[in-house]
Amino acid sequence: MPPASDRAPIDFLRLPVVSLSAEYLVMGHLLRRNILTYKAPPGNEGYDLICIHPDPRHQPKKGEVAQVRVQVKSRYQTDCDRGFPVKEVSINAFDFLVVAFLNIGKFFGRNDGATGWTEPEFFTLPAKFIRKHHDARSSWQKVRLRGLDDEIAEFKNERGFELIAEALGVKRPRKVRGSQ
Repeated sequence: MPPASDRAPIDFLRLPVVSLSAEYLVMGHLLRRNILTYKAPPGNEGYDLICIHPDPRHQPKKGEVAQVRVQVKSRYQTDCDRGFPVKEVSINAFDFLVVAFLNIGKFFGRNDGATGWTEPEFFTLPAKFIRKHHDARSSWQKVRLRGLDDEIAEFKNERGFELIAEALGVKRPRKVRGSQ
């Protein structure tokens, strides 16, 4: 192998601010749904967010849990392959994985990101789904969503965030009008 100085540069675009935005966007959507959400410390193993019921006196009923651990993965490219890395050992450390397709522009091939911006998409995938679709054959250990549009539709955007609300027993906020 030639010395590092003689090798062709690998053309990776690293956008740490954009990548970090995924966790905060997911957190914002969960908070908007009245799910109390806290960010785990940087580098925390297995999950990025902890979600709990907003009522400190809430006792989980049958089928509910006291807390939900959420792993957040993101892809910034609108034209990405709809896959994301997940290490097999981390699957047992989270309850849901939210993949955030940030869609900031097209970067594949000759595209430079100047075109292709669209709204972000979020998919809240249960650990069971990740286990089923996890491909550990390569060192990247990926989950690929391409071609699974019908199967993942129930996990998209608000429908997916609702799965976390249901797990915690967080009812949709309602205004009860006084009856006098």
